[in-house]
Amino acid sequence: MGGTEPGGGERPVKVAGLSTGTANIARMSDYLLGGKDNFAADRRFAEQLTAIAPEVKTMAVDTREFLERVVRFLIEQGVRQFLNVASGLPTRRNTHEVAQELAPGARVVYVDDDPVVLNHARAVLARDTCTGVVDGSILRPAEMLADPEMLRLIDFTQPVGVLIPARLQYLPDAVEPYKCVAHLRDHLAPGSYLAIGHAVFDSRPELAAPIVDLFRQIVPQADDATRDREKVLRFFDGTELVDPGLVYIRQWRPRIPQSTGQAQRVWIVGGVGQVL
Repeated sequence: MGGTEPGGGERPVKVAGLSTGTANIARMSDYLLGGKDNFAADRRFAEQLTAIAPEVKTMAVDTREFLERVVRFLIEQGVRQFLNVASGLPTRRNTHEVAQELAPGARVVYVDDDPVVLNHARAVLARDTCTGVVDGSILRPAEMLADPEMLRLIDFTQPVGVLIPARLQYLPDAVEPYKCVAHLRDHLAPGSYLAIGHAVFDSRPELAAPIVDLFRQIVPQADDATRDREKVLRFFDGTELVDPGLVYIRQWRPRIPQSTGQAQRVWIVGGVGQVL
């Protein structure tokens, strides 16, 4: 995607709001999922990460599969509108594709603040009247919820499925992620659902130090964003967790049952809470 330097190297691209010389979470995830919308810095960072924990590539796929199972479950519960926060680059089996395949007319809003994500999503969804894209962040919930595109598609007097599958693990406590999630939750009608995924080191404590050291390159106060299962559970305050609760994502309503050992190979916990 970038220009090239003499000798074949990729030259960082300078576009307003876009930095390609520094690794980016969304583009790194795209690379791990086999996508092409990434730059040299993203690929280098991803390779450094997989050198520490080779299972990370599998974890990217597992997160997408967890998201799909959540959407299917919420459709079964009668939810017909979805808010996907920090959605990342369009890839296989996106939220709107899964939801609208099961319930034609289901409405989906993707929220992200990465210019590459926004440009690609808008291009892909230009003719989809049931799906929209909002330039926003979980850290600015009031602004996100008041966006005209959000209000065009989402009726907050009716149940909404809010999906945050892979963002909170990068937000240190200093930016008040619990407060931001609570603001979003309090805006939802009873019967809405909050789905969250979050990496934890409970089963792999030896990975914490090297991964946190690496992420300090792109996430300020990365060590302050490290949370165990009990801390992740706090994001569900004000909701009632549906069965099976907050578990490793491979154990969340899998099509094929997973042993604890199999599940812990993907050290991400996830759950769905219903707003009461």
